Amino acid sequence: MAKKKSTENTPKRKDNPNVIGLRAEVLEQPITETLETNYMPYAMSVIVSRAIPEIDGFKPSHRKLLYTMYKMGLLTGGRTKSANIVGQTMRLNPHGDAAIYETMVRLSKGYSALLTPFVDSKGNFGKVFSRDMSYAASRYTEAKLSDICSEIFRDIDKDTVDFVDNYDSTTKEPTLLPTAFPNVLVSANTGIAVGMASNFCGFNLTEVCQTTIEYLNDPNHDIMTTLLAPDFPTGGELIFNVNDIASIYETGRGSVKVRSKWRYLKSENLIEIYEIPYSTTAEAIIDKVAELQKAGKVKEISDMRDETDLSGLKLAIDLKRGADPEKLMQRLFRMTPLMDSFSCNFNVLVAGMPRVMGIRDILSEWCAWRMECVKRRVYNDLTKKKDKLHLLLGLEQILLDIDRAIEIIRNTEEEAEVVPNLMIGFGIDEIQAEYVAEIKLRNINREYILKRTQETSSLKDEIADLEDLLNSKRRIKNVIISELKGIIKKYGQPRKTDIVYDDEIEEVEEEVQVEDYAVHLFLSKEGYFKKITPLSLRMGGEQKFKENDSLLMTFETSNRNELLVFTDKCQVYKTRVSDFDDTKASALGSYLPSVLGMDEGETPLYMMLPGDYTGQLIFFFENGKAAKVELSAYATKTNRKKLTGAYSDKSPLRSIVPINGDIDLAVYSTDGRLLIFNSSLIAAKATRNSQGVAVMALKKKYTLDKAMLLKDATVKNFSRYRVKTVPAAGAILKPEDMEEKQMDLFDI
Repeated sequence: MAKKKSTENTPKRKDNPNVIGLRAEVLEQPITETLETNYMPYAMSVIVSRAIPEIDGFKPSHRKLLYTMYKMGLLTGGRTKSANIVGQTMRLNPHGDAAIYETMVRLSKGYSALLTPFVDSKGNFGKVFSRDMSYAASRYTEAKLSDICSEIFRDIDKDTVDFVDNYDSTTKEPTLLPTAFPNVLVSANTGIAVGMASNFCGFNLTEVCQTTIEYLNDPNHDIMTTLLAPDFPTGGELIFNVNDIASIYETGRGSVKVRSKWRYLKSENLIEIYEIPYSTTAEAIIDKVAELQKAGKVKEISDMRDETDLSGLKLAIDLKRGADPEKLMQRLFRMTPLMDSFSCNFNVLVAGMPRVMGIRDILSEWCAWRMECVKRRVYNDLTKKKDKLHLLLGLEQILLDIDRAIEIIRNTEEEAEVVPNLMIGFGIDEIQAEYVAEIKLRNINREYILKRTQETSSLKDEIADLEDLLNSKRRIKNVIISELKGIIKKYGQPRKTDIVYDDEIEEVEEEVQVEDYAVHLFLSKEGYFKKITPLSLRMGGEQKFKENDSLLMTFETSNRNELLVFTDKCQVYKTRVSDFDDTKASALGSYLPSVLGMDEGETPLYMMLPGDYTGQLIFFFENGKAAKVELSAYATKTNRKKLTGAYSDKSPLRSIVPINGDIDLAVYSTDGRLLIFNSSLIAAKATRNSQGVAVMALKKKYTLDKAMLLKDATVKNFSRYRVKTVPAAGAILKPEDMEEKQMDLFDI
């Protein structure tokens, strides 16, 4: 809350003592009052009078432009300069010529933003699918109303809608346009208000009209059987998911995916894209593809260019030799706006209040409003016919004695007395007498009067029919249905956006192009990982580790291989060598717990190459047990990066030994004993977290220390330590068998 500053002690200016110095008085005002008096009127004005479409499908700017063109005679006449239309529209829309002309461009046939354009344009109006193709200035282009606008302004002069004063009260304008079809669903419309927005996708005119007909006949009609899916003026293919479409139809919110249409020209080895999603542009697609090319993610493309001409959109992609166009397009759909989503938000103003509605609710509101329009038209016709009948009934009275009527007029001295004298002489009212008095002298004959009065009987029948129509809800509906059928027959067009059902789409697994080269991998005891090329390893110096950290294991492999990382929390993580950047010996490397998203306090224990997941893993535990598990147990059909229950948690893990077939193993204990046996003595287990079987008999206070392949151990007298059955205690190591050689822990 602002404080009030006093001006009592402020010095007055010498040149004008009545003017206080530079200080200004600041009045206190609660922020809530400021919002209520200043901000809220502005917000409501934007919502109600600018950004949100009404039930006729138009925003005020659209309505003002089209009505101005209608009053200019551009529905039936020829085209006129757009600048002329813009100037005339400013009588209703004071927001400036640029905004008015942009509105005209969007409604035009040339811009192609609407399935049913309302402006028949001539000249360069740009294109909705191009970001850089600008429209020409209004002085160069011409326009008139499209033929379908006859359905937009149907009977507007018969009091079908209300009229209000324009902004300076010099003329009248309609509050709504009496559209004879649900234009709110046919025309795509976007608006951003204050605190809310509206985003309508277009639907096919024929489907909308047919759905409305079915709804008028049966309010419980299944809308999805006639209103198949959104239809976009730029074409493309809509990925149809029945649940998503049903949700949009029910709630008015949701999104649909649309992808581009393309063809492969084998003779030229190029792809032509000729229809793109409504929500993107050709330039956005080209920019994204160029970005992917620069990053080396689409190496199959040699060039992409825009070849759009007068025949329409065309984006050409030149392919390198051997490229698979189908797989490439599947990747481009995932990585570029060649496939894009359109978010629906069916927010409509109904009686001045914004409402987000589903299709059925919108049809209900439109039908109720359209029925009111038809009733007002019928009532207007009925009133005119009743007035005409009333005049003719007065004329019938004159037919009884024409000479007397002439005598009354001739003998009346003052003009003002003619009507009263006729009223008295024939027993008619003032309106009838005024009508008789205005008849021309040449028409005061029996033939003229008989012809006019013969209309009386037909007028009575017509009036009775109109009164019945006005009171019959079913007949009103039939009138609307008849009009909709006529619109379908005259203006109906096939769908532009094809429908592709999501369960029919074959997902092509993305094959990431990974460069293959030899690398050396290093893993430290604290979990730091390095990938070093042979050249860098030769040129580099000593391996760098953190203080108190040291090398756990190292081996040579290929950049394309997969890795399994086992941790001390009985979990295994899957990753690829290519996921890590090349580094140098002088760097610490990547911290695996962070990179792989390990749990807090989790530490890597072992790293291996699974290859094609053949062979077995033998887990040796501190309690002397060992479990043999098939390596295939760690292969998954999904892209899971983490597997729990990788091995038993009943005893701490001491070693993991990968094997491929039966092979001799060496197991050490903490009391200096060694046990050698063949892996065939351990049966493979069906589950990963099996406790295994006892292989080493241990004395109290001693545990299994480590295990390895016999060929990696520095043992000279094999027979001393070998056993034929397990569990066994093993033999005390002799000094000559205690030296360990440098070994590769992953040498199977």
